[in-house]
Amino acid sequence: MLDPGPDEAGRDVLAQEVRTRIEAKGTLKHENKWGLRKMAYEINKRNEADYRWFRFEAPSELLDDLNHSLRIADGVLRFRIFKVDSEAPVMVPPAVAAPVHGASRDRDRGPQGGRPATVTADTDDDDAPEAVTEPAVDEPAAAE
Repeated sequence: MLDPGPDEAGRDVLAQEVRTRIEAKGTLKHENKWGLRKMAYEINKRNEADYRWFRFEAPSELLDDLNHSLRIADGVLRFRIFKVDSEAPVMVPPAVAAPVHGASRDRDRGPQGGRPATVTADTDDDDAPEAVTEPAVDEPAAAE
């Protein structure tokens, strides 16, 4: 997660440096630029970051080198290095949904805007279920 403060060219230079280090000692399998996205919480008084993602194979020396250099690099808000199975699917950037104006949060909800009400079956058949409950689906809170 790169600091969005510098211009995009500066962030691209930092990502290129990481890419060069990976390709020098390891094998870059996949790279993805997710772009500017809102973060769950502020980091260094920033509420969004430029997300970059690399999938690579490398010896532990490269991981130690990247860990050290990314920790002290200006422009890096956060980073994580994960060990994943080589057969695991490649990550796809999560979709950024725009808020729908005029949509009601209480739509299709039961009494008092809570979970859906239980629907009771009015049959005398022994094989019919006595009650059917719709699964509860909580809608995410609107971003403000």
